[in-house]
Amino acid sequence: MNDRSANTALAQLRKAALSCTACPLWENATQTVFGEGDADAKAMLVGEQPGDQEDVSGRPFVGPAGRLLDRALVAAGVERSEVYVTNAVKHFKWEWQGKRRLHKKPTQREVSICCQQWLEREIHLIQPRVIVCLGATAAGALLGRGFRITTQRGRLLESTLAKYVFATVHPSYLLRLPDETQRAAAFASFVEDLRLIRRGIADEAAPV
Repeated sequence: MNDRSANTALAQLRKAALSCTACPLWENATQTVFGEGDADAKAMLVGEQPGDQEDVSGRPFVGPAGRLLDRALVAAGVERSEVYVTNAVKHFKWEWQGKRRLHKKPTQREVSICCQQWLEREIHLIQPRVIVCLGATAAGALLGRGFRITTQRGRLLESTLAKYVFATVHPSYLLRLPDETQRAAAFASFVEDLRLIRRGIADEAAPV
């Protein structure tokens, strides 16, 4: 499939996902938030689910976590335009806290039974060389429930999904750290993890 055909197929898949009602999450969401980027992207970044700002805009990673991700990608030498960004879950799951809509973690069923089809089809169309799992939910969806970021973070692994897959923290984790010194250290570690994207694309690192 050439790039033009792949982008057309991706646009059709995005349109089909807009009417997804496979699980109850669509009822309280503003809209489906599908992935974003070119079908010829060499790297795919997979997060957990859209947040409040993503739900309103219909675009992934445009809120505070997305802006932090943009900064980290630039620091790692990777342009946002070079990657395809998406989420394991395509609808915003939330609950009221006062007047604010706060993120609520999706269930295993919502990830694996309802939304897995869209993520698998995105991967099939894009065929990225490197897939980055941002956070435990994405890692569980693509690497299995037994995968642990605490012990396997930043390991470039060979996979049937792509040439390489690795996992790191979700950028929202950094935003929740209370101490500025902790946040700076965590950001530096996050950038180091994202540098694996370049190494994986260039095939300069053996899996560990």
